[in-house]
Amino acid sequence: MLQYCVYLVYRAAVFILGSFPLPALFALGQFGGAIAWVILPQYRALAFRNTRIAFAGEISERNSRRLVLRHFQRLGANLLCSIKFAQLPPSRILERVQVENLHHITDGLAARKPLVLLLSHIGPWELCAQILPLFTGEHRRATVYQRLRNRYIDAHVRQARARFQVEMLDRSEGFAKALQVLRGGGIVGILGDQHAGDSGLWTPFFGRIASTTPLPALLARRTGALIVAVAVHTDGWARWRVIAESPITVEHESVESLTARGNETLERQVRRASEDWFWVHDRWKTPRPNFLLSRYKRGVFVPAGTPLKPFRILIR
Repeated sequence: MLQYCVYLVYRAAVFILGSFPLPALFALGQFGGAIAWVILPQYRALAFRNTRIAFAGEISERNSRRLVLRHFQRLGANLLCSIKFAQLPPSRILERVQVENLHHITDGLAARKPLVLLLSHIGPWELCAQILPLFTGEHRRATVYQRLRNRYIDAHVRQARARFQVEMLDRSEGFAKALQVLRGGGIVGILGDQHAGDSGLWTPFFGRIASTTPLPALLARRTGALIVAVAVHTDGWARWRVIAESPITVEHESVESLTARGNETLERQVRRASEDWFWVHDRWKTPRPNFLLSRYKRGVFVPAGTPLKPFRILIR
């Protein structure tokens, strides 16, 4: 019953916010983000710590604090605009969104290569599911996602994605369906920029080792797919750019090497518009006290010649 009440509140909020034009939502979100920056000191401190890890020796403490404030404002703006995007037809979305380097995707599909899209929490990342189907023809499209706890909201999100002809593959059900999509020449999108816990590979991200999902690399290795990183950057007031990076080919590369290369690409994307990334996530979380014990089955991979920033490690 409580879940359904929360769902009704959610639908009411979506309806009300959906009545605003995108520029107004962008402004409202910026204001809301600034309020969140004031009243959520724990997340403000987390974002500040993350920026100090990522940009150590590159920007001052003062500029890090400014970046965190801009991030909260940008996050609020993009979250509210994402609600509106889900209600707009693709043609209306394209009035506000530019797509760059699309040939990295279309050329791969023309060569009959399946694609693993390496996605990240940059800007209004949901745009990828709404824009890319316009340019990928009849190819089967899917995304791996974590089921929401509220089953009513989860069903609503799945229905919205279906409108853009994107299948939702529940991570908890395994990856057989993802392999099936790729072996049929399709496209699978995977968010690869968050802490992956015990199952992740510890590999550098901004020069600091971080638990990273090897799933994009595993799927690509098993199917011969290209890995193409795609990000959505804010490009002005209520305007955005979807940018596809050069493909990462899997031939003669290990899963570990591919995962590390994916992090290198994600780092370049974050640097392109730093306030757009999701800094309020504990990306460099180090488990205590069992870091690098037997349960971390995938271990550590540091590409040769990669400089690392200092970190603490427990050795037994």
